[in-house]
Amino acid sequence: MNDESHEPHDRLTSARTRRFAIGGAIVASVVAMVVVANVFAGIVSPDTQDSVEAGVAVTVSIEPGSAASTIYATLSDAGVVRYADIERAVSEADAEGKLQPGTYDLATGMEPGEVLRLLVEGGTAPDSRTITVVEGWTIERIVSELADATEFTEDEFLNALIAGGVTSPLVDQAPQSLDLLQRWEGLLYPAKYQIPEGSQPAAMLQTMADEMVVRFEAIDWAPIAELDISRYEALVIGSLIEWEAGTEGDRPLIGSVIHNRLAVPMRLQIDATVIYALGENPGVVTAEHLAIESPYNTYRIDGLPPTPIGAASTASLLAAINPASTEFLFYVLASEDGSHAFAVTYEEHQENVRAAKSAGVLP
Repeated sequence: MNDESHEPHDRLTSARTRRFAIGGAIVASVVAMVVVANVFAGIVSPDTQDSVEAGVAVTVSIEPGSAASTIYATLSDAGVVRYADIERAVSEADAEGKLQPGTYDLATGMEPGEVLRLLVEGGTAPDSRTITVVEGWTIERIVSELADATEFTEDEFLNALIAGGVTSPLVDQAPQSLDLLQRWEGLLYPAKYQIPEGSQPAAMLQTMADEMVVRFEAIDWAPIAELDISRYEALVIGSLIEWEAGTEGDRPLIGSVIHNRLAVPMRLQIDATVIYALGENPGVVTAEHLAIESPYNTYRIDGLPPTPIGAASTASLLAAINPASTEFLFYVLASEDGSHAFAVTYEEHQENVRAAKSAGVLP
């Protein structure tokens, strides 16, 4: 949190905004899922089909965009693990949205927990390279990372998006008043991709855009009927949660604060949107930064920014449409682990701020 001399009374403070530690976002969720999976693995059958000899090496290929049921069937047909066992392991670990495409060197009769761990880590593919899009990355960051990882320039990737070489039905849901590149913000799914050697920029980006559509359409959107938002606005909220949440448990709580403020109505005043508007992380967001004129500066605009501010994970999208039921309007970083303290009133919020400062979490 910045110096309180310029801080509005309803300002929010987040771990993600403070540290801008987006690059580590995937690791925590993957580790959590693998831990759950390993615990669960001990209570399910380690055998596959009785007629299959265990320990025989097999290679299994999972195509990008494959449905979970297709992945389970492929593994079962290869004798790696029973369909019901891997389905149950994935369900218990809540890991369906984290299964990665690629080529896997496996064996028959494997334990479901081990198979799940490998599917979450991602496979390899002959004559391909691995490119990872991290949760929270902006289009600008994604293009920069792709240019660093390939023989193509940033302009070549940007031109593929601008010239229409990459398509997505989600692009049309963004405000038409924005330029095409801006409308692409948040529409490339954060995941690990196996990109075949020789792929052109448009093909690489299309794979990421297609993955986003698959993940987006796989979500159970029924809860949105109780919320006064569209699916695209849920994507915007998901991107805010992605930046703000420092722990998994905070996602639905931060989602509740956003929805509660929208309902008041009350400006969101989220520092992450200011950083996005600036185009860079200044380290400390000052009063001068808060005054920047931008449709993304939620200190100066009412409601949501016009587009996402980065790539949102399925977990954040789910938190956007399944917020916790609270009356919270404020939150502040409360622990070194990235968790926040939440409050209903400004007075309670100030107490949380003082506690965070006393604990050395805030300066």
